Amino acid sequence: MTELLQRLLPTVQKPARYTGGEYNEIKKDPKDVRVRIAFCFPDTYEIGMSNVGMRILYGVMNNMEGVWCERVFAPWGDMEEAMRREHIPLWALESQDPVKNFDMIAFTIGYEMCYSNIVNMLRLSGVPLHSNQRQGLKNMVFAGGVCAFNPEPLADFVDFFALGEGEEITPEIIALYDRAKTENWSKDEFLLEVSKISGVYVPSFHSHEYDGEGKLKAVTVREGTPAVITKRIVEDLDHAFWPTQMIVPSTEIVHDRANLEVFRGCVRGCRFCQAGFSCRPVRRKSADVLYRQAVETLEDSGNNEITLSSLSTSDYRELKELTDTLIPYCVGNKINLSVPSLRADNFSRELMQRLQTLRKSGLTFAPEAGTQRLRDVINKNLTEEEILTTCANAFSGGWNNVKLYFMLGLPTETDEDVLGIAELVYKVIKTWQANAVNKKRGLRVHVATAYFVPKPHTPFQWEKQIEPAEYLRRCKLLKDHFYSKSIEYNYHTPDLSRLEAVMARGDRRLCAVIEEATLHGARLDGWDEYFRYDLWLDAFKTCGIDPDYYTVRGFDEDERLPWDHIDVGCSKAFLLRERQRAYEAQITPDCRHGCAGCGANQLLKEVPCDA
Repeated sequence: MTELLQRLLPTVQKPARYTGGEYNEIKKDPKDVRVRIAFCFPDTYEIGMSNVGMRILYGVMNNMEGVWCERVFAPWGDMEEAMRREHIPLWALESQDPVKNFDMIAFTIGYEMCYSNIVNMLRLSGVPLHSNQRQGLKNMVFAGGVCAFNPEPLADFVDFFALGEGEEITPEIIALYDRAKTENWSKDEFLLEVSKISGVYVPSFHSHEYDGEGKLKAVTVREGTPAVITKRIVEDLDHAFWPTQMIVPSTEIVHDRANLEVFRGCVRGCRFCQAGFSCRPVRRKSADVLYRQAVETLEDSGNNEITLSSLSTSDYRELKELTDTLIPYCVGNKINLSVPSLRADNFSRELMQRLQTLRKSGLTFAPEAGTQRLRDVINKNLTEEEILTTCANAFSGGWNNVKLYFMLGLPTETDEDVLGIAELVYKVIKTWQANAVNKKRGLRVHVATAYFVPKPHTPFQWEKQIEPAEYLRRCKLLKDHFYSKSIEYNYHTPDLSRLEAVMARGDRRLCAVIEEATLHGARLDGWDEYFRYDLWLDAFKTCGIDPDYYTVRGFDEDERLPWDHIDVGCSKAFLLRERQRAYEAQITPDCRHGCAGCGANQLLKEVPCDA
């Protein structure tokens, strides 16, 4: 660490964000390293260190001989100001070396509102922003994560994208880079060869042409490179790498606990959920492997809490077997076991009663819509009876605190659907009155509504986003019908969700907007303290881009979409069928009750879908 940096640390918030030196961090002798990778998380330390994917890939890359992967996080505003003032470039935690000294710069992208951070981090590093400005193999920028399933808004800045799960594709990419560096390839030679690795997308090899209305007209693909890029998956999770020796943060992080990933994919098919479609097919770990990984992780890290994580943990078929072994271990070692991502239709009071011997917490459910018709439109596969029965079980078991999440602006939503949320909440209150065992404590119902954002690779990818003013009208309509003091209502402001929709469904013309906005100070947009909508509106105006083109316009079904060349496993024909069923308010049963023919099974070569 430089003497100047040491002087700056006492002047900023949470200086431990920037020092490294944590237990289980990996340091290597540079003399033994051929490829150095700056693994960048485009948000703050406490967010990035909570990210399971980053923990996995950090271990995967550092397990490679001759490869050293180091962590880089976005600085908080006070540190960024000091860095600019003192001309300190962004650095990696393990070595404190500047990012611009690294061979490869990797980003993991899980949220569209981090796009400004990616560009800002490159600027802070002193690395040229545009791919075509970076010559040779030095500072090769690549990215992955769920947002890479529509990579176009970042196409100008990223040399290539690794699509899908990274445990297998990442070592293939790095091994090829190692060879290219040894043999002194040109950048074009490397990009051409890396594009031949399944799951790799090189934006510069795809030229986009637009028609007079601004719609994507044609895509010209460089000869010898794939026109369609299919995501990569890991078939056998039992034998996939899992970081049981996790880095123990030296300061508090958002999810300050151990995580245990029980399965990947989702059987449900909620039509608004990008992860539910893009992470298919379902693959699970066996309970004995999970127990071993849990014990190894807890004993190595010293954590006093572990979470079972997945898109819908209560759908894990061996949940009882796993908790039968984990709960006695956790009780004996005074460790809290949490099971989030529960669904109201398979909530187990027996399980929750056993878990509350460790620590009792509030319950969280996401009905998403207030009426059965709209829940059928979005394929939630959840009835009002199941919701109220679940609440009755919980309240009779001693719970007095429940959080309910909904969305406003879903396709076909009417005012009747909005008011249906209020009606459902009051039925929950009446259920508590009829079933609570301890009414002296009172009831708290936390209701939150989000502004619906249509996402790529879902049946709703073509839908319009309602106008911000209309969203606020619906929020007010709902709030005006909450009369009980037991209800606490929060709703998202529309500006951030509107911008999220633009980025989610954007094309590569947005690169100029992102660059312009960050040039004038846009960064840390996911944080209320720093999000400035006016900067983005000015950037859109300067670049001649109308954000409504990507939101309230909606897309035609026969229109070429910016992400059509990315194959996540679910066919476009399937998504169109699901969209039609949505408008007919027809549900599609979950995968356990019969295959709906989404196409994701074709990604599996050896292990069948484990729904």
